[in-house]
Amino acid sequence: MEKWKKVYESAILHRAEIVKSVLEDMETPAIVLNKKDSNYHFGHYEVHVSQDHVIKALKIIDEDIRFE
Repeated sequence: MEKWKKVYESAILHRAEIVKSVLEDMETPAIVLNKKDSNYHFGHYEVHVSQDHVIKALKIIDEDIRFE
């Protein structure tokens, strides 16, 4: 995991999964990490990409993904 960097964070799982899906559609491999505490239901989900794809992923997230 040391070569993977966080590019997105959300408390809502489906938003993280949507970001992952959009990144993968743009040929940017991504993973979702569950950082929620199952006992107390607090925390978040993180989307990570490899270091080589960080700039591309951040650009895609900024320009192509909107949650309202």
